[in-house]
Amino acid sequence: MSGNAQALGAVLAAAREENRAALVGYFPAGFPTLEGGIRAATAMAQGGCDVIEIGLPHSDPVLDGPVIQTADDIALRGGIRIAGVLRTIREVHAATGVPVLCMTYWNPVDRYGPERFAAELAEAGGAGCILPDLPVEESEAWRKAAAQHGLATVFVVAPSSRDERIAAVTAAGSGFVYAASLMGVTGTRESVSRDAAGLVSRVRATTALPVCVGLGVSDARQAAEVAAFADGVIVGSAFVRRLLDHPQDEAAALAEVRALAADLARGARRA
Repeated sequence: MSGNAQALGAVLAAAREENRAALVGYFPAGFPTLEGGIRAATAMAQGGCDVIEIGLPHSDPVLDGPVIQTADDIALRGGIRIAGVLRTIREVHAATGVPVLCMTYWNPVDRYGPERFAAELAEAGGAGCILPDLPVEESEAWRKAAAQHGLATVFVVAPSSRDERIAAVTAAGSGFVYAASLMGVTGTRESVSRDAAGLVSRVRATTALPVCVGLGVSDARQAAEVAAFADGVIVGSAFVRRLLDHPQDEAAALAEVRALAADLARGARRA
């Protein structure tokens, strides 16, 4: 692991040394505007997120629930393109110093050109890419380009993943493993799936990579629950909801984003 991916590994290792989980915050580029998205993701890091994921809005987001789908739709109608996603990554990383990954479905990367996308993501300061729908068996060209440019390749596993499948995914991935805590789409939930802890245990049987859990975490109590068994807590919809709830008052929305990040960070430490 080299380059920007190394910084990601260092942040996750530091959290482990402090006997806590890392807080990983997701936000889609271009929502509510290009500049507004940059300010929101920056506020998340300022509030306490150790790592930021910037989403590349997609018209057919198979993993994303209604909150993020709504934000993606607003971003797409606002004209967001890959150049805007890369600008978001560059500016958030420059402003905060935290590792910033791109979370995207494979089709936009494939059409853009994997080598070109990897080169430009690295140049923007990106630490890596999360690719939830790219099969490991078809990932060699991307992984080669990513490794060449010092980027991590993060794959997603789910409770339905068989042990041999998890082993194949973790052998190919780098940076960390994204463990989807339940079968379904993103979105805040009242409780954390009981499958999550078992999935993390199964993943750890195959790899020394950190395991970060996402899908459903929305408050400090849930963050602490996940932090008790995972290396990282991933939160997205709860942050996006703050912006959706204050469409005419960005200052209030950003204040809530910072406060939520701080609350979640406390939860991740409390475990």
